[in-house]
Amino acid sequence: MSASNSDGVVYDEPSKLLVSSFHQISLASDPEAKLRLILASQSPRRTEILEMMGLGGRFTASPSPLDEEKLQIELSQQEISPSDYARTLAERKAHAYAAEALEITNGVALIIGSDTIVDLDGHIMEKPTDEKVAHSMLSSLSGNWHQVHTGVAVYAVGASASSNEPQLMFSFTDTAKVKFASLTDRDIKAYIDTREPFDKAGSYGIQGIGGQLVESISGDFFTVMGLPMHRLSRELTDVIKNLDL
Repeated sequence: MSASNSDGVVYDEPSKLLVSSFHQISLASDPEAKLRLILASQSPRRTEILEMMGLGGRFTASPSPLDEEKLQIELSQQEISPSDYARTLAERKAHAYAAEALEITNGVALIIGSDTIVDLDGHIMEKPTDEKVAHSMLSSLSGNWHQVHTGVAVYAVGASASSNEPQLMFSFTDTAKVKFASLTDRDIKAYIDTREPFDKAGSYGIQGIGGQLVESISGDFFTVMGLPMHRLSRELTDVIKNLDL
């Protein structure tokens, strides 16, 4: 994309696409990497989204060492909005991994943490623990609008010459609204029988069989899937552009 200044001289605007920063992002297999990307998650959906962003081969994925269940219990006892809940979980996941990454990087490591929750009228739905819980969640969502909040946080290790402590580069929550079709009990049982609901917030996966349950969506599809592609791309691009590599 081009633009012109007050003298009418045409120049190229800086790209805001993450692909424009590829020359700075090292391949994950490079032992001399100046910049590493690490996804602190074992979610295959988040891995897929990063690959769709063109980052295949340029990041590693590994679960955060955070005791997520303990933190969820802690947060549930506080007065915290669903949006802040998702962002806080993302921050803590990334920070827990970043603290361990202090000794493994000789350049800069950017650690991405993320968490997705379903919010039905202020009630937080995470992954179901059994068929009964999944059935209850899907019954509640049937015929209704709900919100999906995905929190994202990126910590940097090695970005400061004066400190090796993890630095929070950015964090945010992206929200999409989803309308479910009206489901019969037979619909719900049939979906549960596919076993798809059991590792999904709210008991459904929009990118899979569960997409058939969704009547309408307002917002970023990838937010519902587990990682807001558009906003993450913009934020990461700005961070990488400003790193002294």
